[in-house]
Amino acid sequence: MTDMLERENTLERKDLIQEILPLEADALLGTVQDLKTAGYRLGQVCATPAEDDLEVLYSFEKDNVLKNYKLLVGAAAPELQSITAIYPYAFIYENEMHDLFGITFKNLSLDYGGKFFKVAKSTPWNPKFEGGEA
Repeated sequence: MTDMLERENTLERKDLIQEILPLEADALLGTVQDLKTAGYRLGQVCATPAEDDLEVLYSFEKDNVLKNYKLLVGAAAPELQSITAIYPYAFIYENEMHDLFGITFKNLSLDYGGKFFKVAKSTPWNPKFEGGEA
């Protein structure tokens, strides 16, 4: 036990640095490509209602630096470019946001066509969605 405590005390500890930055939808792909080139990994993507819009948050991490990019899309007809050409596993996040919020992702590499989640009604977390079936 003492050896383990001594090892923990000798390890260098880095605190997480976190930033939340605004992002315009037309700058999404360029920004994501720059982050990938710089060695950042995609940590998560999520959406939440924000008044008449949807707020989409993209999080990237490298060496205990967490960069969060927040962008807004109109809730009535939300549409974004897919980042799956850069981070292929983003298809999970994008299909989830499509089914729950009605966000259309252009050029999505693996599109479940609104069947990623089995939901009782279309876009249950976006009551302002006007697209009918997502």
